[in-house]
Amino acid sequence: MDLDRGKPVWTQIAEELRRRIDAGAYVPGARFPAVVDLAAEFDVAASTVQKAVAALRAEGRLRTVLGQGSFVVEHPSGGDDGPGQK
Repeated sequence: MDLDRGKPVWTQIAEELRRRIDAGAYVPGARFPAVVDLAAEFDVAASTVQKAVAALRAEGRLRTVLGQGSFVVEHPSGGDDGPGQK
């Protein structure tokens, strides 16, 4: 993924991760990749990815379990509008 440095990087990463979830690359119930792994993939700081993951969690697309990681939440179809399920 080529990042547009004119837009906040974390929003671009959140958009890409959202696309991947919608495309089924990360299935509901599955563990989401670790922040450090995604930071290495996107070649950004872990804090940048953490901000993107926090946005997806706020939308109800991910849930985080302390000590276990983040997991994909089933999202209603059709859906980039609305917070989804928590």
